Formats: sequence, C-alpha cells, structure tokens
Amino acid sequence: MQAVLDALGTDEFAALNWREAPPASFEQIERVHPPRYVDKVMSRIPAWGSAAIDGDTLLSPGSFEAALRAAGAVCTAIDAVFAGETTNAFCAIRPPGHHAEREKAMGFCLFNNIAIGAAHARKRHGIRRVAIVDFDVHHGNGTQNICAEQADILYVSTHQAPLYPGTGHRDEHGVANNILNIPLGPGTDGVKLRSVWEQEIAPALYAHEPELLLLSAGFDAHRDDPLAEFMFEEDDYVWLTRQLLGVAANCCGNRVVSALEGGYELSALAASAAAHVRTLLEV
Repeated sequence: MQAVLDALGTDEFAALNWREAPPASFEQIERVHPPRYVDKVMSRIPAWGSAAIDGDTLLSPGSFEAALRAAGAVCTAIDAVFAGETTNAFCAIRPPGHHAEREKAMGFCLFNNIAIGAAHARKRHGIRRVAIVDFDVHHGNGTQNICAEQADILYVSTHQAPLYPGTGHRDEHGVANNILNIPLGPGTDGVKLRSVWEQEIAPALYAHEPELLLLSAGFDAHRDDPLAEFMFEEDDYVWLTRQLLGVAANCCGNRVVSALEGGYELSALAASAAAHVRTLLEV
C-alpha cells in the first residue's frame, strides 16, 4: 500500500482528488456476505498479535476496520462517479477482495470489495447491468462464486493457469453465459493480451452493454512479480486501461471504478499502478 501511495503522491498526480475511505456499512457488506459470515470474521479479530484464517490470510487488530474501509472505498467511489463528481476512480485499498467467497475468506481477502460495489451500485443507483474485468494474474474465485448466479453481472477474468487458486476454467459460464474465464499459460505477454482482448473480451463487454464498469486491478501479472509467470509491462497496463476506458465511453458514460487487488514486487506494483491511474486521468 505504501509503495502505491508513494507513487501516486508525486507532483505528477497533483490533479488527483484524494478521499479517505469511510467504513462500509453492515448493510452494504451483507448484500454479498451473510451476517453469520461477517460475525465470524469479526469474532476472529485478535486483540493483539495475529490470527490465521488460512495459510495465507492473517488477521491483526486493525484488519476488520481495514476490510470495512476497503469495501467502503469502492462504494464511495461508485457514488462519486454516479453523482458526476468524477469521471472514474481508483481505490488504493488493502486488504484485496477477489478471492473472498460469500462465506469464505482466503488468499489475503476478507470481504469481496468489487462484488460489494456491484451490489451497492445496483441497489443505490438503480442500474441492472454491471461488468467486472479482473486482470489480476490469479483467478477471482470469490467474485465468480458471488456473481455466477446473477445474469446481469458479467465477470471477465484473465489469469495464469495452472496457478492458485486452481479455479477459472473455460467451461464455467454462469447462469447466462455471464462468466468469461480466459486462463493463459506462463509466459503470457502483452501481445497475447491484445489478442484475447480483440477476440474475446471486447466483444463480450460490448454485447453486455454495462451501465458501470468495475475493475479488479491486480498488477501481479507484471514480469517482475515473484508469485506468477506472466510478462506484462507498464505499457501493457496503459494499453489495457485505454481499451477499458473506450468501452466505458461507448457503453456507460465513462463510469469506471478500479480497485487494487494483487501486486507483490514493490517497484513493479508502484510503477504499474501509477501507469494505470495516469491513464485514467486522461479522460
């Protein structure tokens, strides 16, 4: 988080409108996660030290508030976009969210920030069709778990396979072909990204005609990231962001909200997030 904030705190980004994320309400969280699950997470928060949910996911005394604020950031950004206060928004948040299923925390994720945002947008702003594009190198099993039964939410994921969490197969389509998984092998680079965009992602997005575009913005597909073997560079994130902005311009009045997911090599994460936000500022 500090690496991202440092990268976005330079004079180049002076035009950014910074806002502190408020905690999401339990009502917002519980549109996606049942109350018993929220209570379970809250009950596991340690008074001091750390407590493990699984081998990857640790809780500290501040984890519950951080998770509420992460989800709150996405909901607040959506409100700002619909109010016309900004064209688009980037949520620099931790913990991430796309591995969190309805009743399961995993992979560093407690609540599914992007799915909570989608539910909030539909409830608060009266829209039906939302598209979620997840370009984290890992499949967002939690987002798929939550959205697969909701025909009006399109979930598109590019991810390395095989890789954690082992989900995201081609034959997983959702109730209305609203799940598009694009598993790609190690060594996938920007050339391959451009190909799958033109052949699969762009047609799916335009066919869905979303009223809001949400991004699970993981930057662990960068060539320097230690947890996977994709070969993306900063210019690839610039290119992809421009394509996504083009869809938003044609379908949903430029409404885009992007939420930080993975990224584990600090210099690559900082540079990639900066490239992404720099491109969002072009609109």
